[in-house]
Amino acid sequence: MRVATYTRISTDEEHQPNSLEAQATRLGSYIASQEGWELVRQFSDQMTGATTERPDLQRMLTEARAGRFDLLLVYRVDRFSRSVRGLAQLLDELDKAGVAFRSATEPFDTTTPAGRMMVQMLGVFAEFERATIVDRVIAGMERKAARGEWTAGGPPFGYRLDSATGHLVVVEDEAPLVPIVFDLYLTKRMGARSIANWLNERGHRTKYGKPWSHMSVLTVLRNRAYVGEVFFRDRYHKAPHPPLVDVEVFDAVQELRAGRGENLSKRAANSSAYLLSGLVVCSMCGKRFVGNIAGGSRYRYRYYTCFTRQRYGKESCPTDRLPAEELDQAVLDSLLALYEEVDLFERAADAARQRASAERERLLTELEAVEAELRKGDDAIERYLLAFEAGTLTDATCSKRLDAIADRAVELRARRVDLSSALEDEPRAPSEAQVAKVRKLILKAMKDGSMAERKVLMNALVHEVTVTSRADVVPVFRFPSPLLADGKVRPLARSAPSAGLEPAHTAPEADALSAELRGREPSS
Repeated sequence: MRVATYTRISTDEEHQPNSLEAQATRLGSYIASQEGWELVRQFSDQMTGATTERPDLQRMLTEARAGRFDLLLVYRVDRFSRSVRGLAQLLDELDKAGVAFRSATEPFDTTTPAGRMMVQMLGVFAEFERATIVDRVIAGMERKAARGEWTAGGPPFGYRLDSATGHLVVVEDEAPLVPIVFDLYLTKRMGARSIANWLNERGHRTKYGKPWSHMSVLTVLRNRAYVGEVFFRDRYHKAPHPPLVDVEVFDAVQELRAGRGENLSKRAANSSAYLLSGLVVCSMCGKRFVGNIAGGSRYRYRYYTCFTRQRYGKESCPTDRLPAEELDQAVLDSLLALYEEVDLFERAADAARQRASAERERLLTELEAVEAELRKGDDAIERYLLAFEAGTLTDATCSKRLDAIADRAVELRARRVDLSSALEDEPRAPSEAQVAKVRKLILKAMKDGSMAERKVLMNALVHEVTVTSRADVVPVFRFPSPLLADGKVRPLARSAPSAGLEPAHTAPEADALSAELRGREPSS
């Protein structure tokens, strides 16, 4: 009997009555006491049993379906699942795989109706126990909050947590800055981003040592901990820690925030209004550019700004802001110029065929190796069977080795199918008519399409746009594949022509072209 074990704890080992090691030891002793049982696999997770999405649990199910073991042993049913529905689902998966299930501390036999009923009852008790624990934890945290103790995450800027009392304690190095932030916002009428720049210019950092951003400033401005309250489950409770801001000042700031509309869901710079949103990358810090709006005396101007610069200021990333209309047009012009290349697809297909020839040689070599290993495995099976019939090899040794050879043969046959399919997939060049049709569709969509249509097209044909400065902008394009049988096209390999925000844009060069015109998506 090939046996696999599964162990689980919810949190850290230190506070668990049955640690992973203790469960594994007891399961090992139980297996040793059973005649003919052999431990072949061990699985272990350190997370809640309320969900079945656990890494080793899913790996166990995969190996069960592959026939790697005959019985799954757990210390207790609640180590396997604390949900009746999850337990029933897991037992059904094991049953379909032909794997028995047993608990080392609870007597039942899942092969009988009475045994399956017993397992379901144990699952009900496990789910009830978990719900009771959750209720006790929530009730305990509510009592803590009612006493003014901190319950929600890390302490806010200006405070630290006293582990002995559970209350917030003022941090002398940070606390004086909090009323200054409120004063700058309320009295000086500075915005959150301006306050962040002001703090960074003077060398101030957040509690975690990072530069201030407008989001971290807003987090301070809306936190009621600064008026002597703590929050838990939609309720605020009075707390004994010293307030850093007067209630009148805090309420006035909230009114000003509401009037200014500093709500993330109501920002003017909606990403849908920017043609290249999510595609523009800063070469200095690696972050994406985001769309934002600057207001002048009479007009509003749309820009793409590096995320690092927008959040932490120009000192963190000096990459230029880019006028949105000008960048959109520059990339479109470069893309149009790319598709004016008459022999673009022909040259790309030639390059693909050269790579395919080298790849074909590699695939053929690997296929020959797979065939040779399969023949070697067949010969080995024949030798083991002859040795077993002659009595020179025990049943246990022969069975174990034959199982290993059979498992390897399954993998090799699957790989042989993959290699054969890959060898049949030859790249082909599109006809002139197909190229003309693709070009016509692209040009029409780019020139006459709506913003939504153009955005879909840009996401399909633009891999990314790398920005170093306004004069150094490099878009990397994808090519569409040859037309399919249904007349549709799909994006495929990519090319990297250069463009910039200068009056004259550089056309793509022949030696920059690279495409793989095959029926698959490119790797990024």
